[in-house]
Amino acid sequence: MTAFARAGASTPFGALVVELRSVNHRYLDCHFKLADELRSLEPALRERLGKALARGKVDCLVRLQATTADRPLELDRARLAQVLDACREIAGEEDTVARPDPLAVLQFPGVARTPAPAEDDLASAALAVFDEALASLADTRTREGTQLHRLVAERIDAVAREVDAVREQLPALREQQQGRLRQRLAELTESLDTDRLEQELAYLAQKTDVDEELDRLDAHVAEVRRVLDAAGPCGRRLDFLMQELNREANTLSAKSIGIAQTQGAIELKVLIEQMREQVQNIE
Repeated sequence: MTAFARAGASTPFGALVVELRSVNHRYLDCHFKLADELRSLEPALRERLGKALARGKVDCLVRLQATTADRPLELDRARLAQVLDACREIAGEEDTVARPDPLAVLQFPGVARTPAPAEDDLASAALAVFDEALASLADTRTREGTQLHRLVAERIDAVAREVDAVREQLPALREQQQGRLRQRLAELTESLDTDRLEQELAYLAQKTDVDEELDRLDAHVAEVRRVLDAAGPCGRRLDFLMQELNREANTLSAKSIGIAQTQGAIELKVLIEQMREQVQNIE
């Protein structure tokens, strides 16, 4: 399903921001872009996504804008002593050398540093923000899923009505077809072989019989309704059922014996294609 979620928090380690984007995909496919300090969290994040989502291509971005304003400054006394000794040595050899600038000394590599945050505390904070974003993403997908459920249910009801309409039209269509055939044969010759004619009519009726296709369409409609009403992810099962519905609609169209049946098959294929596009977005 298509969804976006963002969550952020101000922590002692800096500003944490998590962004999640999901688009349609047959399986669950996760991609991560994490701050260097948080790369070790990828297995835990992947596990959380796998528990919350069943399908979709998900892009996860976790940013950490570290701040040192509130952290104490630590001096490496040994390193500072080395730098000052080097300054005094230079001053002893050259009288014109000025006294070292304290700020410049502090900026010398290794003299001053801010303590790195504890990894466990940073990981806990990042996971909390991630869980917030993931819950928001799941809620968005749930709302979209509810809407798609309603649309698919409406269209499967329309498919059921179209199948019933085709079934009701079949006796009249078959009678018309047989009448047209008898009339054409009568125009061709006056000496008809009645037995042969009946055999041809029986063969034609068998060739154009769509009762089995209509029965299978009814069965698939019932299964779609059952899957929609069942709890849990159902997108892959519905996707398979759309293929089966489309297969029967194509056969119905190929065996068409009248304009009404052809129009019914076309309407079925349109409805099934609309459902198929919607089902691809269902988890």
